[in-house]
Amino acid sequence: MIVVTGAAGFIASCLVTRLNAANFNDIVVVDNFAVERKLVNLKGKRLRAYVDRNEFFDWLAEHHEEVEFIFHLGARTDTTEQSREVFDLLNLNYSKQMWQACCQYQLPLVYASSAATYGSGTLGYSDDDVLLPLLRPLNPYGESKNDFDNWAVTQAEKPFFWAGLKFFNVYGPNEYHKGRMASVIFHAFEQIRNTSSMTLFRSHNPDYADGEQKRDFVYVKDVVEVCYFLMHHRQHSGIYNLGTGEARTFLDLTLNTFDALGRTADIHFKDTPEDIRDTYQYFTQADMSKLRSIGYDRPFTRLEDGIQDYVQNYLVPGAYM
Repeated sequence: MIVVTGAAGFIASCLVTRLNAANFNDIVVVDNFAVERKLVNLKGKRLRAYVDRNEFFDWLAEHHEEVEFIFHLGARTDTTEQSREVFDLLNLNYSKQMWQACCQYQLPLVYASSAATYGSGTLGYSDDDVLLPLLRPLNPYGESKNDFDNWAVTQAEKPFFWAGLKFFNVYGPNEYHKGRMASVIFHAFEQIRNTSSMTLFRSHNPDYADGEQKRDFVYVKDVVEVCYFLMHHRQHSGIYNLGTGEARTFLDLTLNTFDALGRTADIHFKDTPEDIRDTYQYFTQADMSKLRSIGYDRPFTRLEDGIQDYVQNYLVPGAYM
């Protein structure tokens, strides 16, 4: 069996689809299934069992001999949430318990970290372990992910294989439920379809013109391919960036969304909301050399191609991956 936590969410549900496509059908999905708006992400999937996240460790104690691999992708991902208690509970302490269970039962583990750990990017975007204690995330979400990364690398006892993945700006199908936290591509599609225009955040940094803020946008299909690769290549444990290695502007993103919809571009700007203005990242770009060094050689999807696929094959028809 393969365990996937956060399975009804965005990235994890796409991973389940990828596993099913490779005929892995004994999949145990773990989540808070009371959040009904996410359940459609698992519709039609071939699954072994549903396990509530609060009951998972009791379940694992009974079934660990049947488990082959754990993908721990469940987390509270709201970057505007300010309650450290919430992040300590769901992101830090739950992940510690997962790690310790994988050590106890000798299970391989891939878990979700985040590019939010890099904060303003003053130290760059290298996933070298020596930089981990020096990183200063800009919000409690990023802090919770960085706290766990730092805790993990200092543990004397580790799973026989483990990998933490620092997700950059992931976009793609199955993010319909995420609301404000959905990708800018999703919001661009909604605005363009409804108003024939798109409003972006104005730059409050003199080094960047309006719309020229840059992020490393990575298609979710590439993310799950990396997860699948790591399940089959367990020689090199560690923390890895997961982006494309190429930063693109929000104007690039928006213009390509207009193009995918066959609409004439009409772009406006508004002030960045005050609750995120001081913690806004103006530039992210993953250093992908570490993942490449362990043999991952698939090309990453160009932003133009990813947006075209996402818009035409998922957003327009309202389809799921």
